[in-house]
Amino acid sequence: MKKLYTSILSVIWVLFLCIGIRVNAQITSADLQQKVDSMFGGMAKNAPGSAVLVVKNKEIILNKGYGLANLEYGIPITPKTVFDLASLSKQFAGYAISLLVEQGKISENDDIRKYIPEFPEFDQTITIKHLLHHTSGLRDWTSTLSLAGRSFEDVISFDHILRMAYRQKKLNFEPGSQYAYSNTGYNILAELVQRVTGVSFRTWTDQNIFQPLKMPDTFFLDNHREVIPNRARGYFQTEDGPYRNTPNNLTALGSSSLYATTDDLAKWVIHLMYPPDTLQPVVERMLQTDTLTNGEENTYAYGIDISEFRGTPWISHSGSWAFFRTYLVLLPEYDLSVVVLNNNGKNASRIARKIASFYVPESHTQKKKDQIEKRKAVELPQSVLNAYTGTYKLGKGWYVHLTKKDGTLWTRATNEEKFPMTALSDTVFSIKAYGNRTMRFYKNESNKVTHLVYNDMVCPKVSDHIVYTLKNPEDYTGDFFSDELHTRYKVQMKDGQLYLWSLHHGEITLELAWEDDFFSTRFFARNVEFQRDTYGRITGFFVSHSRAKNQFFRKLDTDKPATNK
Repeated sequence: MKKLYTSILSVIWVLFLCIGIRVNAQITSADLQQKVDSMFGGMAKNAPGSAVLVVKNKEIILNKGYGLANLEYGIPITPKTVFDLASLSKQFAGYAISLLVEQGKISENDDIRKYIPEFPEFDQTITIKHLLHHTSGLRDWTSTLSLAGRSFEDVISFDHILRMAYRQKKLNFEPGSQYAYSNTGYNILAELVQRVTGVSFRTWTDQNIFQPLKMPDTFFLDNHREVIPNRARGYFQTEDGPYRNTPNNLTALGSSSLYATTDDLAKWVIHLMYPPDTLQPVVERMLQTDTLTNGEENTYAYGIDISEFRGTPWISHSGSWAFFRTYLVLLPEYDLSVVVLNNNGKNASRIARKIASFYVPESHTQKKKDQIEKRKAVELPQSVLNAYTGTYKLGKGWYVHLTKKDGTLWTRATNEEKFPMTALSDTVFSIKAYGNRTMRFYKNESNKVTHLVYNDMVCPKVSDHIVYTLKNPEDYTGDFFSDELHTRYKVQMKDGQLYLWSLHHGEITLELAWEDDFFSTRFFARNVEFQRDTYGRITGFFVSHSRAKNQFFRKLDTDKPATNK
């Protein structure tokens, strides 16, 4: 089998395109089907389900549907059922960019504004490479458009996303310095293809990818009203049992909105495993990982994540949208590909890993790695425990409060329950509820605790005490406006509780995390941090999510309406 070489985590792993060692799996096609059938044996006959594809050595050894594509009409899932692939779409956008690079029409290191001049001019240049590897710092539209009032059940068009991107004022971080998954970056890549080629992204990908690979039922949806024959619908199950369907009006070209069947995807995975010589450089480039400016490896390539499973390269990507859950993985050392497409909101990667485990034996190294190190607890003086109590900042809107009870240190992170900690030494504690992760405490020259380190995060101690009570809540109330999103929120008190309120979302509860830092259970506004001037007056607030940080809302003069800027 031909395999490809690429650099991953500072070592060279054998992947595709050179002669390699084959491992003979002791499982027949009939055995595999029986095993997979048993995995779905408990599925109700009237439930949504999965399409499963397994390809080995260029041969399709399983291509079967389980459950229903459409509950209203009782239509079963088959290899010809058309699924929304969600973020699996990104590897096809990555392939499109790699083709254009190979043709000499663009370069990875080009400034994106060379092709899209209306793209914002930030302090630092954003290159095509930054967009490909999720290191651009661009905010993710899934949280930003939601903050602006959009529901995921609304019509969200490609133009909506571009308009949002073109109005972005600041970046999450300096380009190239961090990895942060951004759907927006891949939408910009799709627009780049349109600008460079002069035709629509759908037309170009049809003519240059799907038609050459003979994938007739695969396409990027660019009109949410389009009738799609054999289309699966997405469903979720309510707590009391019945299924409900989910509207799907998204046309997020590049990052999502690719529709395909397992019949077609069989051709795609075979193409990636065995590209013709003329396209070998295109596939090789797709698997090239990146290095951050601090020297750390970023394992995300061209719409593909490269990791390891039981000691073997695991080349994969997942997708999630409107209760479609999708997963595609290549295991080149086993000449094996697995694709799972779900329309029931269930975890597709778990199914893919289970199927892969039928072929890939668990290595001794992995078994040893998975064992939890056992350590003996030690008893510490109460004075040592007292020194560690207080509040530590883990991140925006994310704090951990340490208290002492009955001679034991307890931890309570923002929006979580309290859990006991076990002392392993006079500076290291483990927390069973956190998967036996540890907190290590540090002191300064005056023997005062300054910070702790948890999960490689340095967390400064911000106070020796715990605060759960909101002081002077009237300071926060008023109207706030985002010039970037052209969106208005009201902060109001009701029955002693602080809320954000908007016409689209109604009331959003704000819970105190620490001082002027609040958290919310709404995913697009996980953290709301108020800003004060030198006189202590609230002048605005920042809203942050892991993929969209520091979106500013300024406090308005309530006697004057917001103006369109």
